[in-house]
Amino acid sequence: MKSTIIAALSITALCFGKVVSTENNEMDKESLGKLLFSDPILSKDYTISCASCHKPEFAFADTSAVSLGVGGKKGARNTPTAMNLSLSKSFFWDGRAATLEEQVLKPIENPDEMDLSVAVAIERLSNNSLYRDYFKKVFNAAPTKENLAGAIAAFERTLETSDSPFDNWKFSDDSLAVSAEARAGFVVFNGKGNCVKCHFGADLTANEFRNIGLFNAKNLRDSGRAVISGNASDIGKFKTSSLRNVAITAPYMHNGMFKTLEEVVDFYNDTKQFVADAVNKDSLLMEPLGLTAKEKSDLVAFLRSLTDKRFSL
Repeated sequence: MKSTIIAALSITALCFGKVVSTENNEMDKESLGKLLFSDPILSKDYTISCASCHKPEFAFADTSAVSLGVGGKKGARNTPTAMNLSLSKSFFWDGRAATLEEQVLKPIENPDEMDLSVAVAIERLSNNSLYRDYFKKVFNAAPTKENLAGAIAAFERTLETSDSPFDNWKFSDDSLAVSAEARAGFVVFNGKGNCVKCHFGADLTANEFRNIGLFNAKNLRDSGRAVISGNASDIGKFKTSSLRNVAITAPYMHNGMFKTLEEVVDFYNDTKQFVADAVNKDSLLMEPLGLTAKEKSDLVAFLRSLTDKRFSL
């Protein structure tokens, strides 16, 4: 199992970029990253932070189809979870960032999100006496683009989970950790449902890009990975998400079009019922799965068993 690392810092208050003390004045790279992750000092008008869209209580995902940036601007895609990313090989739905350090800076500068140049962000941090002190303690240097990215990325790497009922069943031999329905759902997941073909490994993701049938060049026009790669074969492909804590990261898909796990399972059971004219769809989804109502219900029970115990359902 993966080890779970929890940042030790306890933050007492954050308000419009003004940092108000930390418990026992503790500070390390992860703790500094946690502080920055929750501080609106990194947005143009001091109104939002990384945590505004990556909500801790929802496994660092958002609860709306697309998040709102500064000035109420709508984002283009659903905000994915920021948890369980330490094994990822690329970031964002289209994989446009190769490292977490690269990933954390892009929302800051995105005009539809935090809308602040990194240069201005560094200036703000440098002008803040507490942040100057914290960066000096952690990096023995003033705030820079590199150590800003390094601190937030270090915090995000602590957001690993491995204490779900499923983990306790499979890795601790606790047969009572999950229900009979969840165990049956695991069989569906690995068999008739074909889920394991794309969702496997420690975080139940192959870190690949797949077209699941949500591009038709009409009402579904987000071409995904193709914008980054320039390859026509990547049209409609998006990163396969981790399934850890999936029960609390609704809504689902890159556009947030499904509100429940039941809707997601119905979609995969027969994608043609949702998008009959999908372009470039993965061959694994060409034919209906033919899941029964009981199999679909069991599969949802299994997916819910992937929720870490720190979250309540």
